Amino acid sequence: MEKKMFRQYLVLVIPGLVIFTIGLIVPLFLSFRYSLTSWDGMTAEKAFIGFKNYIELFQDKAFLDAWWFTIRFTIFNTIIQNILALLFAVALDSGIKAQKLYRTALFVPCLISAIIVGFVWLKMFANVLPDINEWLGINFNIKLFGSSDTVLTGLLIANNWQWVGYWMLIYLAGLQSVPAELHEAAKVDGAGAVKRFFHVTIPMLAPAITVCIVGITTGSLKVYDLLVSSTKGGPGRASTSIIYQTYTTAISGRRYGYGSAMTVSLIVVLLLVALIQVKGLKSKEVQI
Repeated sequence: MEKKMFRQYLVLVIPGLVIFTIGLIVPLFLSFRYSLTSWDGMTAEKAFIGFKNYIELFQDKAFLDAWWFTIRFTIFNTIIQNILALLFAVALDSGIKAQKLYRTALFVPCLISAIIVGFVWLKMFANVLPDINEWLGINFNIKLFGSSDTVLTGLLIANNWQWVGYWMLIYLAGLQSVPAELHEAAKVDGAGAVKRFFHVTIPMLAPAITVCIVGITTGSLKVYDLLVSSTKGGPGRASTSIIYQTYTTAISGRRYGYGSAMTVSLIVVLLLVALIQVKGLKSKEVQI
């Protein structure tokens, strides 16, 4: 009976394992292999050059600038998106009227492609909001994608508009799983609303916080499609992310080997960040 069940489990697991291997594991090994060559992505010749591509990375200003933008975007996006998602979740869990309507309105943007979101906000910042600004007689810079000083702010607005609702639902599910008895006990002990939030709600939300922080951080590090349809890495190179830089280097610049080295660097950073965050946040859950 156990052997029969094992064969059944194997039949269910093998298709997913094959897809995972072909779609992820094999490309990862190929990327590392190509990163050790000077391949242009077109010719059959793949001259082995060792770790020269990796040495060049640390001397490439464009690559370092792309990482600097990606890091800033990731830090601000993770902080803002987590705070907004948690605040919206708390508001919708407070018993206000038309909760379902508000949840739907906040969640719908995440169903839209990031490419379309980029086009929408490009139009908003370039035409719609400036027209409203002029109609109201207000002298305020709305064209956020047009300046290197404001492009990061514009992208944060667009990205948060799209994804806050998604992470809000995760926090909302966590809030609704908090036992009411804990709040009642804290209230009996004289704890006010603020104390109950920080000493009861937040600790009980630790698993949801882990999921949201890791998910938003890794997603922010991989930002690309939003840039393609909105800023195209500009103005200048002010909004060029590491993936955008990798694409332009490997495909447009025909330096596939060098672009593969950039990809490997991103994979290493993603793994390290995810491992550190998960380990750190999980340890907080254990203490709770």
